[in-house]
Amino acid sequence: MSNAIPRATTRQQFHSASSANEQAPMLLPRSEPAAPLASKLDQFSGDPNFMTSLARGLLVIQAFSQQSLHLSISQLSKRTGLSRASVRRCLHTLSKLGFAGTDDGRNFSLRPRVLALGHSYLSSMPLATVAQPVLEHLSHILHESCSIALLDGVDIIYVARANVTRIMAIDLGVGTRLPAFCTSIGRVLLANLPPEEMEALLSRVEFTRYTDRTVTSVDKLRQVLLAVRRDGYAIVDQELELGLRSMAVPVQNPMGRVVAAMNVGAHGQRVSVQDMQTRFLPYLRAAAQELCLLLG
Repeated sequence: MSNAIPRATTRQQFHSASSANEQAPMLLPRSEPAAPLASKLDQFSGDPNFMTSLARGLLVIQAFSQQSLHLSISQLSKRTGLSRASVRRCLHTLSKLGFAGTDDGRNFSLRPRVLALGHSYLSSMPLATVAQPVLEHLSHILHESCSIALLDGVDIIYVARANVTRIMAIDLGVGTRLPAFCTSIGRVLLANLPPEEMEALLSRVEFTRYTDRTVTSVDKLRQVLLAVRRDGYAIVDQELELGLRSMAVPVQNPMGRVVAAMNVGAHGQRVSVQDMQTRFLPYLRAAAQELCLLLG
């Protein structure tokens, strides 16, 4: 990795700055998908090795959310685009295997066993394993919530997070998805893709105006991403939620490839953009460098 910093130097920088003194707001999860999930299966039609029944079961699992813990067969059919008969068979199978269940025979919910699906990935992922102590320390210093996320298509997905006391009704956690185009983590990850990959993803972005500050054109976003790549960090100022500012930096592996991004969020009334650049950025970069060393 270029511009590598010795471990002792990184530690010293990471431990040396003053802290902020309030808690940060949480981001709101993204809205429900505009199109039924089953439409994503059309691209695999004709593939003799594609197991459609398995794919349908996974779509049913994905249809549940923090805002929709309990869903009926009819609701799941509408969300997934699958027929009621297909949803019923999927729920029957998932219930028999312990991944879903119902208390009243009408509304279904996921069961704790479904966590095993994600745990297998996280437990085998070095980044998620070593990141939590780094995030906890960074959050303790800045008195703000800090996260690490990966790019998954046009979304980001959180793989580690250190929270301060929650002050909004909805919190973020491991597994939460947010749109990449208007999040600081997302912009860092998009900006560090090879140009052809970045352009391919930009063509798939569905621009939603979350606030009057949200960037909603591909041309403007492309300009922003070029600046992010040049500067080595991204600041998103109240584009996803009014009152929320966030800053992110890339996390590289020892070979210099960007494998994730790390961010800190703060309330705009307490922390200015200049504060983020002068106070937060050195800590974020030192934490990202520390994580790079731990991944070696």
